[in-house]
Amino acid sequence: MTDYQTARASLGIRLRELREEAGLSGRELAARLGWHPSKVSKLEHGKQTAALEDLRSWARVCGLPEAAEGLAAQLRSLETHYANWRRLLAGGHEPLQRSNAPLDAATRHFRILETACVPGLLQTADYAAFMFRRGVRHHRTPEDIDKAVRARMARQDVLDAPGKRFEILIWEPALRIRLGPDPVMAGQLSRVASEITRRRADIGVIPMGASMDVVPSHGFWIFDGKQVLVETIGAELSLTEDLATEPYRRAFAELSAAALRGPRAVRLVQAIGRDLST
Repeated sequence: MTDYQTARASLGIRLRELREEAGLSGRELAARLGWHPSKVSKLEHGKQTAALEDLRSWARVCGLPEAAEGLAAQLRSLETHYANWRRLLAGGHEPLQRSNAPLDAATRHFRILETACVPGLLQTADYAAFMFRRGVRHHRTPEDIDKAVRARMARQDVLDAPGKRFEILIWEPALRIRLGPDPVMAGQLSRVASEITRRRADIGVIPMGASMDVVPSHGFWIFDGKQVLVETIGAELSLTEDLATEPYRRAFAELSAAALRGPRAVRLVQAIGRDLST
């Protein structure tokens, strides 16, 4: 269970406690609120996220309007763990890129796994433009591609910041998926090979033929081992509880052991580049 699911379940438990303290059945509460009984059940079992007004109405009907403030605080905490892309990108991609600056500045140890695309810190401007263009189409967000690319390129300066450590793992399919025209992909692969040699970051490429106990099913970023960001098709998850972040730290360590580094990684990237023409 993710932090988000745990937080929503916890909120549901508190709602049920308030109802029971008021001596109301689920059906009675629903009738007083003018809701379908299934809504009460879904909220109490963490199957649906309550709106702020729902919480206020619930507390009022249970005779404890003062409890609304605590419920609202739980809701705010829940929302920090889950943000859908439509909301995150309401102002476009550029503001979201810039919003990462405080976390980047505060983090000393970055652990990054990407399984479907080149990590943003290693992207060329041309490759990034195609990534943002896809995001605009998919999420129907404001088109600020040029500004977003400039912001992403500026974010890469963190690689030269003193006192920071970067461990980056890229699964081979992420380098093979043609997210742009062949010339763009060729330039991007050349950039990855160059960064491996440059050693600003410890970059490992996990070959498709590697024997692994962990399935690299999706990418994630670990910030100092304290926070994990996971991007899904519909939302970004922010995990902060140790119980939720520990599996990601363990998975990263196991996947890291399967990665190629140095000249062997460069040779694999170059071989992928040669395959572009076949």
